[in-house]
Amino acid sequence: MTTDDVATEGRDARLGFDEVYRSDWHAVVALGWTLSGSRAAGEELAQDAFLDAYRRWDHVGGLDKPGAWVRRAVANRAVSHRRHLRVVEAGSARLATAARVAQDAASSPPATDPAFWAAVRALPERQAQCLALHYLEDMAVDAIAALLDCRASTVRVHLSRGRRTLARTLTPTTTSEEDA
Repeated sequence: MTTDDVATEGRDARLGFDEVYRSDWHAVVALGWTLSGSRAAGEELAQDAFLDAYRRWDHVGGLDKPGAWVRRAVANRAVSHRRHLRVVEAGSARLATAARVAQDAASSPPATDPAFWAAVRALPERQAQCLALHYLEDMAVDAIAALLDCRASTVRVHLSRGRRTLARTLTPTTTSEEDA
């Protein structure tokens, strides 16, 4: 193999990565944003996932759906991000010196209800991931199952439980005239 062959091969691999990056960047950031609750954290999660994909492009580029690999990396990183945040919150509560950071009203996905996505983030990780992928990415149950490496029936259970919890959490309690 000549140096020209190596340079051409490197260019071809980079072009494949660039194509996936350009086509999936916004969707991957939106997924990270939804799962973390912060646009900055969502962008950081996406950047880290794409960096890992670039470093492993020999493997990732050979997959049928490299974008799915990146989304799964973001979903997994979001779990770690949420765990980290819980540790920080617990430490802040014990010390009673840190003030709660106000959530920026503009940090919700466009054309959505911030209260809804805050309630989604309060769900267990897999339920939040399944709901975000289903409603934000408009992914089918089978696609979510493949992305999260679980069975379709497991995804359906997470979606059902998440919806049920959201219905209880987000439905305002009202008393009817019959109850009065």
